[in-house]
Amino acid sequence: MKMTKILMILAVAGMFLSCVRNKNNTPAQAQSEGAFNMIKVSEVIQGGSYTYISATENGIAKWIAVAKQDVNPGEVLYYYDALPMENFHSKEIDKTFDVIYFVNKISKTPGAEQPAMGGGTMPPSHQGKVAANDAEVEISKADGELKIADVFANKADYSSKEFEIKGAVVKVNEQVMGKNWVHIQDGTGTDGKFDLTITTQANVKVGDVVTFKGKLTLEKDFGAGYFYDVIMEDGSLVEKEGTQI
Repeated sequence: MKMTKILMILAVAGMFLSCVRNKNNTPAQAQSEGAFNMIKVSEVIQGGSYTYISATENGIAKWIAVAKQDVNPGEVLYYYDALPMENFHSKEIDKTFDVIYFVNKISKTPGAEQPAMGGGTMPPSHQGKVAANDAEVEISKADGELKIADVFANKADYSSKEFEIKGAVVKVNEQVMGKNWVHIQDGTGTDGKFDLTITTQANVKVGDVVTFKGKLTLEKDFGAGYFYDVIMEDGSLVEKEGTQI
């Protein structure tokens, strides 16, 4: 499966300026954000990493992909946010979809899988500074230590060289199209340029103070109207809450 085509991506939610925004500079929203969608399963194809579900939603047929799990024809399932991918070819099942919707989780009961922090399948975004403990993020850094505001101010420099950046994890969407989508903040930056999105295989949780290493990708267009000014793709976790990785 072509990950460059899969990764949009950000963008479970909210979904995605270092937040994701669409090309008209308005925040991108997931399908039916904050309200559940109900589907009835008609066909299931199991791939190596994903379960592909042919279903009807409000009488309309659609394909949905979710991390591999047991799903049976005839079941009624619920999901929240969905990331549409057009002309998507899945190598693992050798099938091309005109449109397929990637979702983070599905549930047999409405309400069970609603994201706790407003996230969903797509990479999450933030409209304001937030923290795990309902307080504005404040990270202690040494003099000269790189700040998120510096990264945004000099983004071209950090697209050509690896750098390390420390911040507090304010949101995580796990295993969205094969990667974890992590948002970190350190209390610096303004005008929407304070929240750095990182895709990674590392496991972190909201509230962790982490250091990631990688390069920026600039003006990343994931298709379907979703666009990142900056994003660190395939970041490596260097340190987590004082524990060297």
